[in-house]
Amino acid sequence: MVSACLLGVPCAYDGRDRRDDRLVEILDAGPVLPVCPEQLGGLPTPRTPAEITGGSGAEVLEGRAQVLTASGEDVTQQYLRGASRVCRLAERAGCSRAVLKPRSPACGPDGHYDGTFTSTLIKGMGVVAQALSERGVSVSTPKDYQERATEGK
Repeated sequence: MVSACLLGVPCAYDGRDRRDDRLVEILDAGPVLPVCPEQLGGLPTPRTPAEITGGSGAEVLEGRAQVLTASGEDVTQQYLRGASRVCRLAERAGCSRAVLKPRSPACGPDGHYDGTFTSTLIKGMGVVAQALSERGVSVSTPKDYQERATEGK
């Protein structure tokens, strides 16, 4: 499973992609399931940037934090719906690994912005990364995945 934006799908919040050519080349050898949790959750593309406020993905899943847009709109339910749908897809497809977009409030496996819209990174996973991880799916950034693939792991 891979964040669709990393494969060249223009589904990022700004309507652009985040294509990672090296990742695409590595993944070209096998089956890949592209996903965009924000779109699966019902959000449009393009959309207002959003960040987790009050915690990380774990706290959002527990109902103790929210995902808010830069204009203050609460999009927590769309992020939860997207996480649920991605997890169902992963289960149905038998996915054991996910390569996810870094720093994203949905996908970020390695941290995310802190909710102040000041580009301040904090530790903790995004909502989807956390949900997948809790279900035993190994989540990683493209860089981590590429390093492991290069090492043959």
